[in-house]
Amino acid sequence: MMPLPDAADPLELLDVAREAAAAGAAVLARRSAGGLNPVNKSADGDWVTDFDTAAEAAVREVLARLRPHDTVLGEELEPAVPVHPSGIRWSIDPLDGTTNFIRGIVYYGTSVAAVNDDGEWLAGVVHAPALVRVYSAARGHGAWLAEHGSVRKLTGPDPQRVGKLLGTGFSYDAGVRSEQYAALAQLAGNFADVRRLGSAALDLCMVADGSLDAYIERGLNEYDYAAGALIAEEAGVPVQRPPQPANDAERLDAVTVAGAALLG
Repeated sequence: MMPLPDAADPLELLDVAREAAAAGAAVLARRSAGGLNPVNKSADGDWVTDFDTAAEAAVREVLARLRPHDTVLGEELEPAVPVHPSGIRWSIDPLDGTTNFIRGIVYYGTSVAAVNDDGEWLAGVVHAPALVRVYSAARGHGAWLAEHGSVRKLTGPDPQRVGKLLGTGFSYDAGVRSEQYAALAQLAGNFADVRRLGSAALDLCMVADGSLDAYIERGLNEYDYAAGALIAEEAGVPVQRPPQPANDAERLDAVTVAGAALLG
C-alpha cells in the first residue's frame, strides 16, 4: 500500500496547490480558442462553460497524482472521496468569475485550497491567467503575490488610507439580490466607494494586496472563498467565515446552498 503523505505540512500542500491551480489556469488561458458553450445552471446569470469543467478536470488530475488519499470537492464535478482519507480536503473553484470569462472581462481565475479535518485552512492559491497574477498563502507562512516575474509579500490594506473602497457581490437569486441592494447603503456608509468586480476569490486577494480596503458578501459557496479567505488572513486581514459543517453530508449541502459573510 502506498504510504499516506504528510497530511499537515502547509508548505508542501502549497506546492501542490500551485501546480493544481496552474493546470486549471492553463485551460482558462486557451479562452481565445473558442468553444465556451455557456449553459445556465440554476439561476439567471449562473453560467457554466466547457472551460469550467475542463479546468476542474485538470486541477483534479494534479491532485489525484500528487495527493491520491485526499478528498476533493469542486464546483462542477462529483466529490472524490478515497477509501482511506488522509484528513486533507481540497476545495476547487476551477473558474471563479465565469460571467466575466464569457464576456471577455479579464477578472477571473482558478482557486484551489486545502483544509484539514479540524477545519484549519492550510494552503490556498488563486491563479488569474489574464491578469498574470498568482496569489498564494500557507498557514503560518504569510501570503504572496507573483506577477510579471516578481514576488512580494502581502500585508493587507493601509489603515490610514483616505477614500476607502469596499468590494462586494450579489446573489443570482433575485429575492436575495434585492435584500442585498437594500442593505448596501448601510454597509457602504464608512467607505468612499464600492466595487463589484465579479470574482469573490480575487476580491479577497485584492483586500490582501491592499487594492480594496474590505470585502463583504453573503450567499457564497465554500469554493468561492476557500483560497481567497486564507490569503487575506495570512496578509493580516480579519476574515469571518460561515460555520464549518459537522460532517461530510452537511458539507456537501453547504457547498451548494450555505450562505457566507466575509469581512476584510
